[in-house]
Amino acid sequence: MAIDVETKDCTAVTDAELAEMADMCADGPNPFSVGLLSKQTEEWVLISTARENGKLRGFSFSTLERIGGTPSVLVGLASVARTSKRSTVLRQITEAQLHRALMAFPDEDVLMGTQFDNPGGFDTFKPLVDIVPRPGHKASGEERAWGRRLAKRFHISASRYLDRDFRVVGNDNQACLLDYETAKPDSIAPEVVALFDKVDRGGGDTMIAFGWIMAENLLKYA
Repeated sequence: MAIDVETKDCTAVTDAELAEMADMCADGPNPFSVGLLSKQTEEWVLISTARENGKLRGFSFSTLERIGGTPSVLVGLASVARTSKRSTVLRQITEAQLHRALMAFPDEDVLMGTQFDNPGGFDTFKPLVDIVPRPGHKASGEERAWGRRLAKRFHISASRYLDRDFRVVGNDNQACLLDYETAKPDSIAPEVVALFDKVDRGGGDTMIAFGWIMAENLLKYA
């Protein structure tokens, strides 16, 4: 069956939809509660949902805004069901977000940022370039500054964010991350896996990452 993706304002999310989201991720490593999901509708502008034959397979809260004048797609709490089509679900949700970015920021390069806790999360950045962090790349001062800006936007205190590692140290609160795991972990390059050596997933750590899509490449999402 085809995957159907819908993006709408968070103000239009119903209690039934929130319950459906909570049910979808209840058995995964990040079981987001209805209460936490409801809070996201107040903190983010857009919600994208992906359905297969009417059944929810993934969702993502996001917003389009300028950070210091730079056009940005910020992805907040998100989750993709662990089905055989998970990569397709993630790709189509990302494409829907990039389509919105094109509508909001035509003829401009756009930054996309989020946080996740395992190497599979980089799958969402496949359309992007100049991804940070990345293997073999020493982040510049400006790139580390971008990490700090995103951490602040994600309501992460400076004391918990280690800007040289792009790592968020976990605390007692559940992280509002992109909850995704690739179905083919063995296909991930060892050097990408190594980026997460210091990320204590069980302790609630996450990594903040971002990349760019150039204006000419964004046109394909019209």
